[in-house]
Amino acid sequence: MDSAPSLETVYQAVYSLYNNPNPSEKERASQWLGELQKSVYAWKVADEMLQQKKDLESCYFAAQTMRTKIQLSFHELPVVSHISLRDSLLDHISQINKNTDTVIVTQLCLALGDLILQMGSWREPVMDLIQKFGDSVGSLWPLLEILTVLPEEVNSRFLRLGANRRQQITSNLTNNGEAVLEFLTTCLKKVDDVQIYIRILRCFTSWITIQAISLTAPLFTNIVTLAFEVLQNNMTGSQLHEPAADCISVILQILQKDISIKDPNTGDPTVQLQQLQLDLFSRIVTLEQAYHLSVAHEDIDKSINYCRIFTELAETFLETIINGSMNGKQHYAIKSLNFALFCVGHYDYEVAQITFNLWYRLSELLYQRNDDDLTSVFKPYIERLIGALCRHCQMEPDHLGLIEEDGFADFRMRVFELIKDVVFVVGSSHCFRQMFSTLTGGHGPQGQTITVPTWDLIEAALFVMQAVAKNILPEENDVVPKVVEAILNLPANTHIAVRCTSILLLGELCEWINSHPQSLEPILNLLLTCLSQQGLGNAASNALQSICTACPKHMSSHFQGLLQIARSVDNFAISNDSAIGILKGVAKILTRLSKDEIEISMKELCWFQARPMCHLLEDRVPVERGGKSDPVLWLDRLAAIFRNVTLQINDSNDTHPCQAAANEMWPVLSNIYTTYQHDSRIMERCCRCLRFIVRCLGKHFAHLLEPLVKQIVQLYAAHQHSCFLYLGSILVDVFGSDVEYVSGLLGMLEAFIGPTFTILQETDGLKNHPDTVDDLFRLCARFLQTSPILFLHAPMINSILDCALMACSLDHKVANSSVMKFFLDLLYCGRNCENQSDFTIRRQLVQDILREKGQTLVTRLLHSVVFSLSSYMMSDVADVLGELILISRELTSVWLEQAIKQMPVENAGGSPAATVEQLQEFHSVVCRADYSYTVVEALRNFTRLYR
Repeated sequence: MDSAPSLETVYQAVYSLYNNPNPSEKERASQWLGELQKSVYAWKVADEMLQQKKDLESCYFAAQTMRTKIQLSFHELPVVSHISLRDSLLDHISQINKNTDTVIVTQLCLALGDLILQMGSWREPVMDLIQKFGDSVGSLWPLLEILTVLPEEVNSRFLRLGANRRQQITSNLTNNGEAVLEFLTTCLKKVDDVQIYIRILRCFTSWITIQAISLTAPLFTNIVTLAFEVLQNNMTGSQLHEPAADCISVILQILQKDISIKDPNTGDPTVQLQQLQLDLFSRIVTLEQAYHLSVAHEDIDKSINYCRIFTELAETFLETIINGSMNGKQHYAIKSLNFALFCVGHYDYEVAQITFNLWYRLSELLYQRNDDDLTSVFKPYIERLIGALCRHCQMEPDHLGLIEEDGFADFRMRVFELIKDVVFVVGSSHCFRQMFSTLTGGHGPQGQTITVPTWDLIEAALFVMQAVAKNILPEENDVVPKVVEAILNLPANTHIAVRCTSILLLGELCEWINSHPQSLEPILNLLLTCLSQQGLGNAASNALQSICTACPKHMSSHFQGLLQIARSVDNFAISNDSAIGILKGVAKILTRLSKDEIEISMKELCWFQARPMCHLLEDRVPVERGGKSDPVLWLDRLAAIFRNVTLQINDSNDTHPCQAAANEMWPVLSNIYTTYQHDSRIMERCCRCLRFIVRCLGKHFAHLLEPLVKQIVQLYAAHQHSCFLYLGSILVDVFGSDVEYVSGLLGMLEAFIGPTFTILQETDGLKNHPDTVDDLFRLCARFLQTSPILFLHAPMINSILDCALMACSLDHKVANSSVMKFFLDLLYCGRNCENQSDFTIRRQLVQDILREKGQTLVTRLLHSVVFSLSSYMMSDVADVLGELILISRELTSVWLEQAIKQMPVENAGGSPAATVEQLQEFHSVVCRADYSYTVVEALRNFTRLYR
C-alpha cells in the first residue's frame, strides 16, 4: 500500500466485509483490509476509528488491527512514539462500559498487554494500571482483563521479547504478585457479581500459572476458598464453575512442581507446601458428593471439571503415593485413585479419557521401579480400570453394523493403547482370562454375575483381549485354544461386529499360532471365507498379513493358496489398503521358496497388477482417482510386492530371481511415465514403484539404468516433478560407488540442475517448492556418500553450494533437514580417512570450499536458527556446527565471532537483546564443545535471547 487510505474508504471496506451479500466483494474487501493491516498506515487508521466509534464492526476491526500491529509490527514504531501509543490505548480502555462488546474489550486489553511486554520504558505498568482503574467499579472489567492477559502473553511465541526482557517482566510481575492478590481480595469484598467472580478467578489463575503469586502468599487462601465454594455449590452455573475448576487444577500442577523442591535441612518439601498439599487434598475429597450430583443431573460439563481436578490431584500425589506404598503399606492419598476411577466409571467416555495420562504415568513409574510387591498394591486399581474401559468400549445394543469411524472409534483405539501399556500390572494372561470369563457367562468386566452375555459385551471383551493378545506366551495352552476354537465355531448369525473383532483377535494371536501350527489350516480356511464377506474382508486381510509375517515357515506350504488369493484379491470385499496388505504377506512368504519358484511366482504376482495398467494404457481409459482406472492403485500394489521381497544374492554374477519380473515390468512403467507425465501424483507413485524395484534388484538393475535415467531427465525438464530427483538419489545410492556409472549419474544431476534452479530462483521459490529442495539435496548428499571427489570436481558444485546456503533459512522440517545433511556429509567427507589417498584429495577440496564459504555458512546457520527455524530443527544445525569444530576449532571460532557481531543489539522495544557476557559465553561454549548436544543446548539458550 503506497499511501494512507481515507477513513471513509476503510469504513466502506469493513462494511463490505461484514454485510455485502456478494462473496467476491467480501473476498476483495478482506484482501484489501489485510494489506492495510500490514502497512504502516494501519496504526493511525485504527486509532482514529477507535476514537470515532462509528459502529461495532469498525471498532472490532480497529481493535483487532491495533493488537496485531503491536504484536507483529512493533518494530515499525520509533521509541519516541511508545508513550503516545500507550496513552491512546489507555484512553480507549477508560471509555469501556458495560455495553461495550466483549470481543473489542479483549482485543484492546491484549493490545495493551503486548505493549507493556515490549515497552521497556514503562517501569511499573501493573501498579500504574491498578492506581488508574482500581478505584472505579465500572473499570474493574477491563482492568481484570488486562491483568489476566498480561501473564498469559509473557510466553507468547509471536512476541520476540528475548530471554532477558522476559526475565525482567517476570521479575516485575513477581514483585507485584502480592499487590495483585490484595487487589483481587479487595474486589471480592467490594463487588457481588458473578461476572466479576469469573474474572477474578481467571486473573488469579493466570498469575499462579507463571508463579508470579506464591502458593504460600498470606492472602492466597481467600481466592482458593472462593473456588471451592463455587465447586461445592451444585447450583453454580457452568460459566463460573469452569474457571473455578481451572484455578484448582493449575494450583495442583504448580504444587506438583514446587513439592519437588526439598528443604535443604530435612530433605522433605517445605512445611508450608506439605500443609498446603494436605489442605488441598482434604478440600478436594469433599467434592465427591458434588461430582455424584453432577452425574445424577447429567451435567457433563461439571463432571468434566471435577474429573480434571481429581485427575490432577492423583497426578500431584502420584510419586508420593508410590513412595509411601512400599512394604505392604498404603499412602493415604491412594484414595485419589478411587476418585479417578469414579470418573472412569462415568457413563460418558469423554469423561473417562481425561484420566488416561494418569494411568500412563502410573504404569511408567511402576515399570521403572520393577518391584512386584509394589506393583501388586496397584493391581486392584488397574483391574477396575480395565473393567470400566471394557464397559465403555461396548457398542450400543441396537447397533446393526460395524463400528463407525467417529469419535467413539478413536476412543476405542486410545483404550487399546492404554490397556497395552498398563496390562503388565495385572498380567496379560490374567486379563485375558478375566475377559474370557465374560464370554463364557461367568463374571463381567466389573465383577458382576452374567448368565448369558449379550453380543455387545462379548465384542467389548474380545476387543480387550485383542489389546493384550501379543503379550500372551506362545506356550499358553489353557484359555487361548478355547478362544480360538470358539472363534472358529461362531454361528453364521453371530453379530457382524463380534465376528470382525474375533478375526482381528486371531491376527493379534499370530505369535501363538506360529507355536501351534496345527491351528493354522482351520484359521486360514476361516479367513478365506471371511475375505468374501462384506464387512469382514478388511479384518480378514489384516489378520492374514499378520499371520504371514509371524509364521513364514509354516505358511510356505500354503503359498499356492496365497497366490490364488492374490489373483482374486479384487473379488473380495476389501479396501485397496487391505489388498496391499495381502500382497505384502504373500511377498514375504515368496522369499521362502526356491529360486526357480520365486522367479515364476514373482512374474505371475506382478502381472496380476500390470495387466490392468496395460489395459488402461491401450484403451486410453480416463483416470478416475481411487478407482480401478487409476494407475496409482496398481502401482502401489506392484511397489508393495517388490518392497517386501527381500533376498540375499551373495554372488553378483548370479541372476536375481526377481530380474525377469523387473524386465517385464519396465516397459509398462515406462509407458506410464510417458502417458501420465503431466500428473504429479501418478509420477510420484511410479517413481516410488521403481525405487523398490531398484532396491530389490540392487546392481542387477544395471541393464535398465541407462533407459531409466534418459527418460526421467527428459520428463523432469518438461515438468519438474521432484520425485524424479528422489528416484535419482536412489540410483546414486545403489550405483554411485561404481566408477562405471558415476559419469552418467553426474550427467543426470547436471541435467536436473538447470530446471531446478529455474523454479527455486523464482520469488519465494524455496518456500513454495520444499519437496524440490528436499529431493535435490538428498540427491547431492548421495553423491557425497558414494563418489565425493568426482562430485566436488563437478562444474555445478558452486551453484549447488550457494543454493544450499540460501536454503539454510527454509523453515520446513524435511527440506531443511536434507540441506543440513548435505552440509554434514560435505564436511564429513573432508574429515573421514578410510582411504588415505582419496582422503588427501577430499580434504583439500573441502578446505577450499570452507576457505571461500565457511564464514557465510556459519553466519547463515546462526541467523537461520535464531530468526527463521523452528526450535525442533536446532539439532540438525548443531550437528553441522559440531562437524565444523571437528575440522577446525580455530577457524570455526573466528567465523562464529563474526556471525555473532552481526546479530541485532536491541529488541523491538529498545531493550538490549543480549549482554556482552552472554554473547561471549555462547561463543565459548560452542567453540569448546566436544559433543553435539552441548551445541544444541548453547543454541537453545542463545535463541531465547532473541525470541
